[in-house]
Amino acid sequence: MDFGRARQLVPYLQHLGISHLHASPVMTVVTGSSNGHDIVDPNAIDPALGGLDGLRRLAGDLKARGLGLLLDIAPNHMAASLENPWWHSVVTWGEASPFSRHFDIDWSKKLALPVLEKDLATEVANGAIRLALDPERDILALHYRGSFYPLHPETCRQALAAYEELLLVTAPAAAFEGAAALAGPLAFLDEQEVVARILAEISHDPGRITAIHAAQPWRLVERKTAHRQAGDRRLCGSAHLVRLRLEDARVFDDSHRLVLDLVREGTVDGLAILHIDGFADPHAYLQRLRAAVGSAYLIVDKHLAGSEQLAAEWPVHGTTGGEIITALTDMMASRPHQASSPPDGSPRTETARETGKRQIFGTELEGEAARLTLLAKALADQSHADLSRSALAEAIRALIVALPVTRTYATATHVSERDREIIATARQQAQEGNRPEVREAIDFIWELLADDRIPATLAGCAEFRARFQQLSGCVAAGAPDDLLLSRISRENAAGRPSEPADGPAAFHAVMQARAETMPHGLSAISPSGVAYGGDARARLHALAEAPDRWHAARQRWSALGADMIRNHAGRAAPEPDTERLLHNAIAALWPVTGLQDTAAIRSLAADLKIFIRSEGQVSPHGYASGSNPAQVLAGVIEGLFGNDAFLRELDATLSPFVDAGLMNSLAQTLIKLTMPGIPDIRQGSERGDFSLRQAGARMFDTPSRVMPEKPSATRASFASYKQWLVATVLAMRAKDPDGPFAGPYLPLDLSDGGAQALAFLRGAPQAFAITVVPHHTFGKTRPGSLHLTEDATRGISITIPDRFYGQTVRSVLDDRRLVLGSGMPLAEALAGEPVALFVSA
Repeated sequence: MDFGRARQLVPYLQHLGISHLHASPVMTVVTGSSNGHDIVDPNAIDPALGGLDGLRRLAGDLKARGLGLLLDIAPNHMAASLENPWWHSVVTWGEASPFSRHFDIDWSKKLALPVLEKDLATEVANGAIRLALDPERDILALHYRGSFYPLHPETCRQALAAYEELLLVTAPAAAFEGAAALAGPLAFLDEQEVVARILAEISHDPGRITAIHAAQPWRLVERKTAHRQAGDRRLCGSAHLVRLRLEDARVFDDSHRLVLDLVREGTVDGLAILHIDGFADPHAYLQRLRAAVGSAYLIVDKHLAGSEQLAAEWPVHGTTGGEIITALTDMMASRPHQASSPPDGSPRTETARETGKRQIFGTELEGEAARLTLLAKALADQSHADLSRSALAEAIRALIVALPVTRTYATATHVSERDREIIATARQQAQEGNRPEVREAIDFIWELLADDRIPATLAGCAEFRARFQQLSGCVAAGAPDDLLLSRISRENAAGRPSEPADGPAAFHAVMQARAETMPHGLSAISPSGVAYGGDARARLHALAEAPDRWHAARQRWSALGADMIRNHAGRAAPEPDTERLLHNAIAALWPVTGLQDTAAIRSLAADLKIFIRSEGQVSPHGYASGSNPAQVLAGVIEGLFGNDAFLRELDATLSPFVDAGLMNSLAQTLIKLTMPGIPDIRQGSERGDFSLRQAGARMFDTPSRVMPEKPSATRASFASYKQWLVATVLAMRAKDPDGPFAGPYLPLDLSDGGAQALAFLRGAPQAFAITVVPHHTFGKTRPGSLHLTEDATRGISITIPDRFYGQTVRSVLDDRRLVLGSGMPLAEALAGEPVALFVSA
C-alpha cells in the first residue's frame, strides 16, 4: 500500500465513516522491508511509498474530505543495516564515529554483527569472506554474501601491505562523508582487472583475512548466536534492529526532525509511538515530545497487563488498544461458572503468561539478560555482596517473570509508591521455592530497584534500573496474548480452568477504568504485532466454548498426521506445541464457506508453513538426525491438505465453530465501536480479517462503496453484514460526537449472571446507548443464520437501572422502538439482529 493507492481509498473511507487514516511507519526503511520498522533514515519518507510529496498529497486529499492523518512512529530503534548511513558510519569508524553515542552500544567490546551462516573460521576457509572495494562507496571492505563491511581507515595499510599504491582509494575522508579520499589521479586504478587480481590474492590467504577481520572495531558472528551477543541493545532480541539513545537530547533532535515538521505544518494530526516500553525513560521522552508537538493527539503502543493502568503522569491521550485483546480473550474464552483459583492449600500454578516469559529468557533475549547480569554482578562486588553470577541471573529472571505488569518506570532519582508496591509483590512471589542464595540475590536486586538512596551512592545503579525495566518490557512483549489463546484452549481441553474465570465482571472493570483514565485511547482488536487477525481470534475464542469436542478432533488429526509421517522413513511427528499451534491456525483461518472456496484452502496451506516457522515453533528436538523440521512440518501440511477425506472431516468438524466464531466477530466489533475509546479499524477488517502475521501478504479487495441496503445476517453474507454494521454505527456516532459515547460506562447485569450475553450502557439519562452482544454461542445459532436460538435466550433478562425506567430507545440496527422497564428480555433485545445497539430516542 503506497500513498497513491491510499489516496484512491479516501472516498471509500469517508463513506465508511472514518475520521482519520492511521498509517503504519512511513520513514525510509531497508530495501524490500514490508513492516516499516527497520528504518534507515528517520528524516526521509520512504521513496517506495511516494516520498514526502506523496505523503503531503495524501494528507491534502484527506483534509479535503474532512479526514485527518495519524502516523505510527518507531523512534526507539533503527535498522542495524549498512543501508543506514548512521550505522554505516559506526561500523566504519567504531567509537570514533559521530554517531557512536546515538546507539545503545557497549564500547568496552567489539561491535558484533550477526551475519554469518557458519562460524568465522569456516567461512574464511571456504573463501566466503574476501577483501573487496565497495562499489557504491569506493572504500575497502570485507565482502560477505552481497554486503560490504567497511574497514576502519586506520587498518587499511595493514590490509594492503605490499600494495600501498591502492591506499589512495581505500578510506573515506571523514567519519560521515562516505566519499573516497583521492590524493590525486592515478591511471593505474583504471585497470580494474589489476585491482581485482590484487584483492583476490589477498583474499586467498585465510590467515591474512582473519588478521584483517581481527583489526576491525567490529566482528562478524553467526546469526544463530545473535541472541547471545551483549554488545549492543537490539529491539527485543532482534538481530536487525538497534536501539537509539533517545534519553540524549541530541539524539532526539537528530531523529525527530522530519516528524516534528510534519506535525507543526499540519500534515500529520497525531502520532502513535510504538514500543514505548523499550525506552530507557518513557516519561522523559514523552514530555520532550509533548513539548515539541503542542496539543497534537499522542498515543502509545503499550500493553496493560491485568489491572495495570496507564501512568497518569504520561502526557498522552491513551494507548493503541492492545489491552482490549486481553479483556476480550478473558471474557470470551473463559467458561461460565469456573473456579478461577486453586483449592485452599494447593500450590500456586504458574500462569501461561509467566511460562511464556520464562521461555523468552532462554531464546532471543539471552544476550540482554547476560549483559544485565554482568552489570548486577559489578554492583554486587562494589557492595561487597557475596553473590554469584548464576544466582543473580536466576534472581533477575525470577523477578521479571513474577512482575504482574509489563514493566515499572523507576528513574535514577525516583521510584513511585505504585512501582515500589509492584516490585515488592514480584519480590515476594519470586522468592517462593528458590534456594537461599537466589533469595538473597532477589533481595539485593530489590534494593537496587526500589531504594531511592542507592543510585546516588552506587555507580551503575541507575543504568541497572533502566536496563532491567527495558528487559522486562521486552520479555512481556515476547509473550503475547496469542500465545495464551493456544494455551487457554489446551487447558480447557484438559479440564483445567481458563484464566481468569470471571470474564464479564473483569471485562466491565477494565472498561470502567478505561472510561475514567483514557477515554480517548484507541480501541483495537487487531493492533500491529498480534499473530492472528481479529476475526481469526474470534474463531479461536470459540474453540474454548466446546473444549471436549475440539480436543477429540485434534486427537483424530494428530493420529492422521502421525500416519502420514510414518510413511516417510526417518521422520518424527511435530512436537505437541507445534502441532497444537498448527491445528489452532487451521481452525482460525478455515474459509467461512468451507470446501467451496478451494483457492482460499490452497492459500491457507501455503500461509501455514510460513506462520509456523515464523512463530519459532519448529525445533530440531525429536526429529531424526539430518532431517529438516520445517520440511517435515511442510510435508505434514501438504499431506493433510492433499487428503480429501481429511478436508471433508475438517469442514464438518469446524462448521459449528465457524458459526460461533462469526457470532464472536460481530459481538467484538460492536463492543469495539461502542466501548470507551476511539474505534481503530484495521484496513479490510470491516469486512473480515482472517489473516496470519508473517504469513504471506495481507491483500484485501478494496470495496468501492458501503452496502446501500442491509445484508442478511448469514454465514455467506458475513463480510457484507459486518461492513454494514461498522458503517451504520460510525454514522450514528458521527451525528453526535459529544453524545453517549463520550459519557461514562455502566455495566448491566443479566439474570443468568452474564453466561449468555454481555450488556453495558454508555452515557446518562439525557443521552445514552445500550450495547447487547451474545457470547458462548457454540451450538446455539439458528440454522443458516447468525442469530441465537429461542432456547438460548429464553428466560434471560437485562437489568435496567431505575433512573432509566420509562425511557424510549430506538434500535440503531433495525429501527425498532422500545420503552424501558426494570428489565429488557434478551430475546427482545436480539429479536432482529445478531447483536443490538439501542440509543435514547
